[in-house]
Amino acid sequence: MILAVDFDGTIHTGNWPNIGEPRPNSIESLRQLKKDGHFIIIWTCREGKPQTDMVNWLLKNNIPFDQVNEHKPGITELYGYPARKVYAHLYIDDKQIGGLPHWNDIYNYIKSQEETYSDKVIREGHL
Repeated sequence: MILAVDFDGTIHTGNWPNIGEPRPNSIESLRQLKKDGHFIIIWTCREGKPQTDMVNWLLKNNIPFDQVNEHKPGITELYGYPARKVYAHLYIDDKQIGGLPHWNDIYNYIKSQEETYSDKVIREGHL
């Protein structure tokens, strides 16, 4: 699955432009999701130096990701244009309705959805 993961307030506890401590189980969950084969896009409003600081923090903490604010390769060709909103099967954000669940719950939800998304990809031919 393609996962778009917000950075500020989602992976860490701080508020932009500061970077706080990792949210409980965020690092472990993201590592396991990557190990499980998911494509992780860091979806953030950061750009310039704040984005560089973010990437360095992710690398320092060994948090895996595939892209920052960019589509998974092949998506643009599939849909015919490079939309500003990155395409993902799931979006993980602290600003979602109901707030951010605990990362253990996020991981378990994604695991519960893998078969559904795999079947949908096969049926509809999406990435």
